[in-house]
Amino acid sequence: MPKINRNDALNFISKLSFRRIWNGVKVMSSFYITKYLQKPVQWGLPFSISFEPTTSCNLRCPECPSGLRAFTRPIGMLNKDFFRKTIDELHRDMLYLIFYFQGEPYLNPDFLEMVKYASDKKIYTATSTNAHYLNDQNARKTVESGLDRLIISIDGTTQDVYQQYRVGGNLEKVLEGARNIVKWKKELKSTKPFVFFQFLVVKPNEHQMEDVVKLAKEIGVDDVRFKTAQIYDFKQGNPLIPSIDAFSRYKKQADGTYTIKNSLDNHCWKLWHACVISWDGLVVPCCFDKDADYRLGDLKQNDFKTIWHSHTYKQFRSKLIQGRKHIDICANCSEGTRVWGE
Repeated sequence: MPKINRNDALNFISKLSFRRIWNGVKVMSSFYITKYLQKPVQWGLPFSISFEPTTSCNLRCPECPSGLRAFTRPIGMLNKDFFRKTIDELHRDMLYLIFYFQGEPYLNPDFLEMVKYASDKKIYTATSTNAHYLNDQNARKTVESGLDRLIISIDGTTQDVYQQYRVGGNLEKVLEGARNIVKWKKELKSTKPFVFFQFLVVKPNEHQMEDVVKLAKEIGVDDVRFKTAQIYDFKQGNPLIPSIDAFSRYKKQADGTYTIKNSLDNHCWKLWHACVISWDGLVVPCCFDKDADYRLGDLKQNDFKTIWHSHTYKQFRSKLIQGRKHIDICANCSEGTRVWGE
C-alpha cells in the first residue's frame, strides 16, 4: 500500500458530501450483494470515472496502443462542451475524475480548462502525463487549474535506460517539467497537485528503482510509486518482464512458459464503482479495454444513467460473474478484484 500524504488525504476528504457518501454506500453494498447472490445488482452511480482527453501521444512506448499507433478506433480530442455536459449530469455523485485513458492529456489544448471546470464542481481530479509539455507556462496553469493529483511517468533515471521504454522521450524534459510544477506550487503557496513519479518496472530499468527515489527527493516531488507492467506477448517470455518477482505480473512455469499470477476471481470491483469514457463518448468497462471493444453505451445516443443501468451493462457484469477468464480484457488483468480497504 502506498503511504498516505496528509495534505492529499485532507484534500480528498474535503470533496466529500452526504450525497457522494450515500452513493458510495449504495455502490459498495450492491457489489457485496452481487458477490453473495452471484447475480448482478447495481445501485447508485460510479464514483470514479476516467475521461479520455485524447488518443494522441508524442511517444512510442512498446506496450501502448497510442505509442504503437495501433488503434482500431478513431483518433481524436475530447470536446470541452461535451465534457461539461457529461460532468453536469454526474458531478453530484462523482468523487474522483481521472483525466486519462490513452494518449497524452496535455496535447488537448482545452485540457486544463476542463480540469478547472471539474475542480470547480469539487471533484477530486487526477491525470497521468509523460511531462514533456510541462513548460513553465503550463506548469503554472496546472497548479492554477486546481488539479489534485499529477502522475508523472518516469521509467528510468538516465536517458539511455529511460528511452528503452519511453521511445522518443527526453528525460531532461521530464525532470524540467517536474521542477516547474514544484516551483509553481511553492510560488503560488499551493498544496496541490499531489505529485508523484510513477515508475513502470521492467527488466531494463529495475536496477534504477533506488535511484528514482533519490531523484524524486532531490527535485521535491511528493512520492514515488512503482507499477507492474502489463505485457501483451508474455507466454513465451518477454525482455520487458522484470526479474524481481514482486514487480512482475507473470510467473515462469516448469515448461519455461509464463502465466499470469492473478487468480482472476469472478468478480471485479471496478465494474461497480468505475468506468471509462472515451474522447468520443463511448462508455467502456475499464482502462484495460484500450480499443473500446466492449462498448456498453454511447453518450451521443443516451444519457449516462440509462447506460449504467442498461441491459447491456447488466449482461457484461453477468458474464464476468460466470467466468472472468473468458473475457479477454480481464484475462491479463492484475487489478479490479480488491475493494478499497480490503
